[in-house]
Amino acid sequence: MNTTLKQISHWQVVAASVCGTSHIRNKQLCQDAHHWQLLPGNVLLTAAADGAGSASQGKVGAMVAVEKAIETLAIKEITRDSLADDAIVRSLLNEALLAAKKAVEDAARAGSKQPQDLATTLIIMVATPDMVAVVQIGDGLAVAKDRMGNLMALTRPDHGEYINETNFLTSPHALDTAQIRLWRENIVNIGVLTDGLQMLALNMLVGEPHKPFFFPLFDFVENAEDQTTAKEQLVRFLGSERITQRTDDDLTLILAGLRSAQ
Repeated sequence: MNTTLKQISHWQVVAASVCGTSHIRNKQLCQDAHHWQLLPGNVLLTAAADGAGSASQGKVGAMVAVEKAIETLAIKEITRDSLADDAIVRSLLNEALLAAKKAVEDAARAGSKQPQDLATTLIIMVATPDMVAVVQIGDGLAVAKDRMGNLMALTRPDHGEYINETNFLTSPHALDTAQIRLWRENIVNIGVLTDGLQMLALNMLVGEPHKPFFFPLFDFVENAEDQTTAKEQLVRFLGSERITQRTDDDLTLILAGLRSAQ
């Protein structure tokens, strides 16, 4: 049965980054960015980033980071077989992280800026129906659900030394703060989000993802018939009163689910 599932299922992805109400009021750009790519063999790459509000070019940093992270992984010959090796998985994630950090630093130099002017968080995920792996610097959250219905927080928001602070990709000791997690199960859903949603999506007291938040969204992505329409619906959801009453920050949400071929 496991083999059949792998052969007839494929990842379906819906993702969006929207401007928070506080940034809209202040006529600021959305500082969040995301990027994803589906490779042959049902290997899904995703990345999400949140440019620091205090950084003058935080939006640029976020965009450069996610694009370089996915580009770095996409040119590798990643297969389901190669991902069976834990050391290879960790090496791939670290390489993508380092490439993203260098790309942001190069962009800062090209614009006659300091790296901290492009400060951003970064979450990079690789997922197949057999496993999911993620590396994260800063706040935000990555989750996965297995076929038994277990929902796992793969990472935790990193608030740095103080609750209102976090670590950024451009920080001097950024790589020392990176969280890395590998989970080998029959994965059927993944979710990645930036910190604007983490108070809704995570029970902060116990560090567990909130099933009433994720499960309807996972059903939504699995049943979506048209990706363009689904993205529009996700954008409306992120801008709805239900969400904006509880957060005024920029929001990024990447959702993916295995869908059986018709």
